[in-house]
Amino acid sequence: MPDLPRFVLIIAPHTSNWDFIIGLAAKWALGLETRFWGKETLFLPPLGWFMRSLGGIPVDRSKPHDVVGHTIEEFARHERMVLTVTPEGTRKKVDCWRSGFWHVAKGAGVPICCVAFDWGRRVIRIGPVVNADDDDTERGIARIRELYAGVSGRNRPPG
Repeated sequence: MPDLPRFVLIIAPHTSNWDFIIGLAAKWALGLETRFWGKETLFLPPLGWFMRSLGGIPVDRSKPHDVVGHTIEEFARHERMVLTVTPEGTRKKVDCWRSGFWHVAKGAGVPICCVAFDWGRRVIRIGPVVNADDDDTERGIARIRELYAGVSGRNRPPG
């Protein structure tokens, strides 16, 4: 992990529930304290207390609640903070990544650490670290997405 006090950590591709289990194992092995966004239904009883204890932040994707703005405020309040996000926002194949991670990084002035779960090679690649310094969000996200070329998800070939 980068030796930085605050950053957004993105993990891609997200294709399986196993990604969460492997991510937890990596988090514990690295001693990383991180918060993460997760769909609201994961936080219902009886699992909710466990997800929150792991650093989970429930997100209702059907309604805007300014999660990005609230997260930027959290970064401003903490000297040390890591937010983990899967930019696809789902395990399904998507054509475009969601932009919340970019807006949080740009708004909070923190870098983005790109992590790949490459099931084809059976490795977790940590890095590179990039900045959300492009004024064109789509172009900036496309630049980051290129870093994942050739990475296979558990349930999806590269692409």
